[in-house]
Amino acid sequence: MPAVILRHGDTGPGVTEVRDRLIQLGLMSSGSSTSHDIFDDELESSLREFQQSRGLTVDGTVGPQTLRRLEESRWSLGDRVLTYTPGHMIHGEDVAQLQQRLLELGFTLDRVDGVFGRITDSAVREFQRNVGIAVDGIAGPEVFRSLMRLARTVAGGNQAHLRELASWDASSRGPSIDSVSILIDPSDDKRLLLGTNLSEADVCWDIANRLEGRLMAMGSLAVLTRSGRNHSGDERARADLANDQKIDFVISLRCDASSSERAHGVSTYFFGHAFSRSATGMRLAEIIQEEVCAHTELLDCRTHAKTWDLLRMTRMPAVRIELGYVSNPQDCELLAREDTRDHIAGAIASAITRILAPRIG
Repeated sequence: MPAVILRHGDTGPGVTEVRDRLIQLGLMSSGSSTSHDIFDDELESSLREFQQSRGLTVDGTVGPQTLRRLEESRWSLGDRVLTYTPGHMIHGEDVAQLQQRLLELGFTLDRVDGVFGRITDSAVREFQRNVGIAVDGIAGPEVFRSLMRLARTVAGGNQAHLRELASWDASSRGPSIDSVSILIDPSDDKRLLLGTNLSEADVCWDIANRLEGRLMAMGSLAVLTRSGRNHSGDERARADLANDQKIDFVISLRCDASSSERAHGVSTYFFGHAFSRSATGMRLAEIIQEEVCAHTELLDCRTHAKTWDLLRMTRMPAVRIELGYVSNPQDCELLAREDTRDHIAGAIASAITRILAPRIG
């Protein structure tokens, strides 16, 4: 489970800072009668709205990812100069606004993720060439003025979405099953499945090993983010590993939990929000969800777009599969069975084979 920094009932300057940020975003009124440093019902409700709008887990608590996104939200396009610095990339909603504007104007970007990386740098340089200003990759006053002068020239459709689908069409020399490289990211969470002696880490590690074996038998390169019971690091570290190794797909294996034992089922997640999504990630998530539900008794809780760090920071299609609820007796009974875990591994391998299979017609 992700660490919680602030939750309902907490007090202090950290709460004040979160409240101030939500007020600045227009999600709270500054005229509340409650003390500014108390994490009350109103603050929790506004925080949930913020999490929903940013594609985060909507839990009403401030964990590391929510805190980072609150910090990133302080910037609007034009507030600061933006540039690409390898190893120290700028993050923020001003970057996302810049990316969205460039996409609307027809420049090539893979996604709107709020990260000023190499592809955003290339798009800025191409924009500078097109409008006749100095080509240095720096999004500063000249770039901002040029963007403001230009009216929206692209409407409807999603160019990034179409480009990504085209690049992953198996007929266009994309990776094949015997050349693809896949990062398998099994959870290292030690929480126990209800009514068993198995932990989430045990279940995910077993499925990861079964999946690795199937992929290697087909000629694929499978890389695991951890070995045995080792800690796998935070999501950004795992995203960096995938990017550094130039992995083709990322498959993250997790379980969910709820305060209610009634919540159950399997869900698959891909990068996406209101303005952008990973087209291939979405396709892969849909196929995995279909395969897992067809080959197990787990309830189909469908696919969903999220902006969790592992999905947002990876430069390749990445999905996260939440295999069931550790708090639900039915899911735990299924996941404790070796045959269920084997069927899940086979289903994921089948989904990868399907997305890489040549399409006819």
